[in-house]
Amino acid sequence: MRVLAGLAGLAAAVLGICGCAAAGVTHAPVAQRQVTQTSSAAPAALAATSPAAPSARPAAVSAARRTSSQLVTVIAASYGATQAELTAYRREGGQWRRVFGPWIAWIGRNGMAPPGAKREGDGRTPSGTFGFGFFFGVDPDPGVHFPYRRIHAYDVWDDDPSSPLYNEWVDVRYANPGADPEPMDVSAYDFGAVIAYNTARTPGLGSAIFLHLNIGTPTAGCVTLPTGELLEILRWLNPAASPRITMGVGTARAAGG
Repeated sequence: MRVLAGLAGLAAAVLGICGCAAAGVTHAPVAQRQVTQTSSAAPAALAATSPAAPSARPAAVSAARRTSSQLVTVIAASYGATQAELTAYRREGGQWRRVFGPWIAWIGRNGMAPPGAKREGDGRTPSGTFGFGFFFGVDPDPGVHFPYRRIHAYDVWDDDPSSPLYNEWVDVRYANPGADPEPMDVSAYDFGAVIAYNTARTPGLGSAIFLHLNIGTPTAGCVTLPTGELLEILRWLNPAASPRITMGVGTARAAGG
């Protein structure tokens, strides 16, 4: 089995400005079969990222390989692409084994930001390797290993760079979330995971980067999947495995088998 060399069928578009909230998600689970073939696709996907994107395989990626036994890659064909290939791997016996994918994921409406270039409101998905924070959803916990936070009408995400709570979940009953916060109580967030981007909360570098449900359009910077695929990934990810997600531009390819 091979992961196609290149991401030729990829296409375009994503939503809002500061987060990825959207209304009207269609709950149409997509059944996918699980694949567990030994493969070098994970390291190859990282190694094949564009020379113009040096931090697509920085020291953080090498560290992820050493310490993480779960890896999700989101590889776009170009910085302007609004779709990417998402693949999940498990490390066993020193080798990466493909578990899910490759699946088509929507990313930022303005594509993938080059390393270090992501900015608040630019509509781009950040490049790099990140961990996961807590999981969340409007709906009840679907059976995940990560801490799960239920969304209520008073929950928002602070995406105001001038706010002291920038890039944090805020309960508006008890704190001021700054200007134009990102509503969390929307159907696109029925299920999701926080991608641990800009955890230092550096003003202006971007906020509210999640893996969540798609609505068939590009995002404001998040990565989205259909319901069925998303739930498979969320239920599989385990904090004990120190999972990482690598997002970048390049060519995904695997050793044949």
